[in-house]
Amino acid sequence: MNWKRGRQQRRAALGVRRPRVSRIRPGSLPGTLVAAESAQPPVIDVATVNRDGVAEDRVASIDDALARMTPGELTWINIDGLADPATFARLGERLGLHPLALEDVLNVPQRPKVERFDKHVFIVMRTMRLEPREGAATPATAAAIVDEQVSVFLGADWVVTIQERSDGDCFGAVRAALRQARGRVREAGADYLAYLLIDAVVDAYFPVIDVLAERMHTLEEEALSAAASGTTLLQLTRLRHDLIGVRRAVWPMREVVTVLQREESTLIAPETRVFLRDAYDHAVQALEIVESLRETAVSVMEVFLSVQNQRLNEVMKVLTVIATIFIPLTFIASIYGMNFKHMPELEWQWGYPAALGAMLLTAGGMIAYFKRRGWW
Repeated sequence: MNWKRGRQQRRAALGVRRPRVSRIRPGSLPGTLVAAESAQPPVIDVATVNRDGVAEDRVASIDDALARMTPGELTWINIDGLADPATFARLGERLGLHPLALEDVLNVPQRPKVERFDKHVFIVMRTMRLEPREGAATPATAAAIVDEQVSVFLGADWVVTIQERSDGDCFGAVRAALRQARGRVREAGADYLAYLLIDAVVDAYFPVIDVLAERMHTLEEEALSAAASGTTLLQLTRLRHDLIGVRRAVWPMREVVTVLQREESTLIAPETRVFLRDAYDHAVQALEIVESLRETAVSVMEVFLSVQNQRLNEVMKVLTVIATIFIPLTFIASIYGMNFKHMPELEWQWGYPAALGAMLLTAGGMIAYFKRRGWW
């Protein structure tokens, strides 16, 4: 299995991770809930929102979270971790969530999308954040991009968000807005809270894109410098990999926001659709930057390869000139290196210095000719 080991080493060098996929046994019924082996245990947080304030709590089970749902108040249930399918089955049973939507929650990664059901809207997004990379060789590669699926269920007066891991998310600004009553977040409905969550996911792309742009600038200067080496090409390849990953997340988000803007659903108020336009503009802006960086990465890689080829050509040019100069010298030396007895010049007193002089004159004449033609 040496080829497998080599492939794993190449993937590790490029910073490529194997996709996290929950495998469903072939022939299973639609809507079967299966958790991945690497999934984390669920951590459940509940926030109940009204005009007077926000009540936040961490509960032990999904039943405790559902028990805190109060008519007339907005409830936000956030679940971090996908290791317990029974939790999501119970959630779907109580809130009427479609089994196929719950199946997509556990089968990560899914492509960002929007699906409309009778009493709720299902949204899949991909968020990204930066984490320190272990064993980074340079500051340009010190940060690793971590992507995560975020599933959102939007109901009449409740929002459920489900994330893969419990080691952080991009919803800190939304929680702060709820606590501090910024804007109309406490007065608006569940659709406005869903908009804030979508906008937070889109805004989280920009710090990642800024780091990628900085890496691009550094590698662009390095590719044109004399210090460029095989490590530069490896870093460019890794950067292209990261840009492709970001593009896979950003590109469908534009479609997600567009569908929500045009969706004829009573769960999304006309006032919220106006705010969704702003999220759409941000998604388009992020996508344009990513596309520009991808094109720049290809151009920088082509420039790097061209510079390397030019340097190789310069070396080959010098070696070719040197070899060309020594061809006639080798010819002269080979003539007088023959061991024939009857060679007139062998008995000549000035034969040795004459041969050396001929070699020097030949070499000097060729060097002068090459310089005149601009070949050296």
